[in-house]
Amino acid sequence: MPNDKLDLIFPVPVFHEKIWGGRKLETDFGYQIPDGPIGECWAISAHPNGDCPIAEGAWAGHTLSDLWDNHHELFAGAEGDRFPLLIKILDARDNLSVQVHPDDAYAAEHENGSLGKRECWYVLGAEPGTRIIIGQRAHDREELAAMIAEGRWDDMLNYVPCNAGDFFRIEPGTVHAIMGGTEILETQQSSDVTYRVYDFDRRQADGSTRPLHIQQSLDVVDYAAQAPTSGEVTAVEKDGVTDLMDCPNFTVERVRVDGKKVLDAPWSFLCCSVIEGEGTAVDAAAGVAHPVAKGSHFLVPAGSGALTLEGKMTLITSHLPL
Repeated sequence: MPNDKLDLIFPVPVFHEKIWGGRKLETDFGYQIPDGPIGECWAISAHPNGDCPIAEGAWAGHTLSDLWDNHHELFAGAEGDRFPLLIKILDARDNLSVQVHPDDAYAAEHENGSLGKRECWYVLGAEPGTRIIIGQRAHDREELAAMIAEGRWDDMLNYVPCNAGDFFRIEPGTVHAIMGGTEILETQQSSDVTYRVYDFDRRQADGSTRPLHIQQSLDVVDYAAQAPTSGEVTAVEKDGVTDLMDCPNFTVERVRVDGKKVLDAPWSFLCCSVIEGEGTAVDAAAGVAHPVAKGSHFLVPAGSGALTLEGKMTLITSHLPL
């Protein structure tokens, strides 16, 4: 018998205004967004700064955090005191700040028990000639502090070409910045801790500058990290599926559908984001076919069985490691 409580869960995105944001979340994805420069769509999130409501189905009226806390059977096997992932789309009309994120240990100690922030980027679109910043060239804390104090940004920062379809892994301790003209789908730990190293000396509408976090940045930078030279995806696609990233916090894959595709779903949950095309999605437990298209995001709960996708579309999926 179909079980509507195990049907696909469609969170309602939460949007954030950013000094560097634009309007492509409206023009490219069809979202109804607030006025102003909207930089981030928190598409699947239970973080306090953007807790997605559920608008339809058996769980309408709940938030994703409420489901995690009070209906944990939907995420059976997943541990922890909070939903662990956060899926975003970023529209960078202008440059983001040059920044770095802490790991779990540093964040727990210095940021009121927060998770750290490991993340990754799938590039949805990039204007010709766009570059992004991943990595820095200082060998130790003292050298990095001097470069920052002297404003030697060209000596310090590592620029990488950025093209649609590229994928970048951003480990905690990696200095990075998404640059203007870029659209990104970001998969990350559920954390909102960012340490700004440099903000291009820009001013906000009231004339003030955004705060920097130099000492925290110096604490958490991984000085031994090797900077990438390219984001080209070289992993082999197998039956439409490309493994993009495996790490202790999540696994990310690209899934191409041309006709019908069945994905086993043995995980505690599966996050799905349609980045192009359209079709339908149905899980075996509920048996309800949902129309999905570019900009659709949904969760496959635990125990829902296989996910059947039909149509012509590309998705980015993520789940916890088995």
